[in-house]
Amino acid sequence: MSKTFAELPLRPETIEALHAHGFIAPFAIQEMVLPIALSDGDVIGQAKTGTGKTLAFGVPVIERVIAPNDKEWADFEHKGMPQVLIVVPTRELCTQVTKDIEELASNRGIRTLAVYGGRAFEPQIEALQAGIEIVVGTPGRLLDLSRQGQLRLKQVSRLVLDEADEMLDLGFLPDVEKILANTPNRMQTMLFSATMPGDIIALARRFMNQPIHIRTQDSEDEGAVVTRIKQHVLRAHAMDKIEMLARILQAEGRGPTMVFCRTKRTCQKTAEDLMERGFKAAPIHGDLGQNAREKALGDFKAGKSDVLVATDVAARGIDIDGITHVINYQCPEDEKTYVHRIGRTARAGAHGIAVTFVDWDELARWKMINQVLDLGLAEPEETYSSSPHLYEVLDIPAGSTGRITKSKPVIEQKAAPEKRVEKKVESKPKVERTRTRTKKFKES
Repeated sequence: MSKTFAELPLRPETIEALHAHGFIAPFAIQEMVLPIALSDGDVIGQAKTGTGKTLAFGVPVIERVIAPNDKEWADFEHKGMPQVLIVVPTRELCTQVTKDIEELASNRGIRTLAVYGGRAFEPQIEALQAGIEIVVGTPGRLLDLSRQGQLRLKQVSRLVLDEADEMLDLGFLPDVEKILANTPNRMQTMLFSATMPGDIIALARRFMNQPIHIRTQDSEDEGAVVTRIKQHVLRAHAMDKIEMLARILQAEGRGPTMVFCRTKRTCQKTAEDLMERGFKAAPIHGDLGQNAREKALGDFKAGKSDVLVATDVAARGIDIDGITHVINYQCPEDEKTYVHRIGRTARAGAHGIAVTFVDWDELARWKMINQVLDLGLAEPEETYSSSPHLYEVLDIPAGSTGRITKSKPVIEQKAAPEKRVEKKVESKPKVERTRTRTKKFKES
């Protein structure tokens, strides 16, 4: 096993790009996948979210691309036609993977394109016509462009399916099968998935060539939650949840935070309530336009907001390091959703905190989740925003309330003195002269 990327048989440009972005030594999944993938073998990679899968498939496909800056380019027959196709389930993951690939590929002139719905076709078509080496896309838009004859898949030699189980959950498997069938010249196929349901295994058997199954797991069960996450489960009253959430967001050491809701309506309302209370919050859910979703995610990554309130579908594929807290504002539907949600924290070796609110009518659902994952948290403690143990276990400063009081009063204090000064300067002489008459007028 290689200790560093520099010890792998990689192009100098790839090693240089990895080092430039702070990647010196591979994570476990990368260390296991890279030797096989660099030997052109088919790979099934099974690992939890946040373990570095993008580099595990990104580095090998970049290595095999023939790029405009390479010596081989002059004799290459299929200039400008996509050589690599990376299929992902969501728009957010599409933009994230594209960014990661571009960071490693741009120093060789490799052109990468993100292709997904919710955006106009024209810019994507123009980019494809100009020439692209690596396409990252969601199944629906990839098929649309393929049917239009704009995306030519016949020369794709490397194909990656990322988060295959999520594509199954979202109903994309028939589209994925069509894409695989339309890439007859594949020399390598890589599939990555956190879980391996029967339909994914059947897909792999049908379309992959003697794949090597690589699995990185903790010593716990496959469904068990990573031990680096401190989990708190609180029985909460629906009318008190927003107050509890506001206090938790003032906990010591609290950094970027994700708040999960089951419904789009609750997601929007929770974000609005938090903003009204002075928090830098933003919603992300399916009813928002693509521009609004990208802005919310961009602001969160840039630190302009530090609370992202999301639905499960909208949050799929969001890969952000440094999230310190995940709060399940509404109890998840099942154990898989629970693991996926709280896996947004404690990424890349860090530690994190997960808090789950369980309302009275959600107790039965929570007990099922607890039983399957063997968490030992079957009876959540009844908790209110004023409960001392809430402050104690989550390290919330004493005296914290449900509102940040810094922003609003500052605005009012600035505005009020200006008006008072204006009145004193302009109207004081008039008031002195007509004080008696004005007083009589007011009394009458």
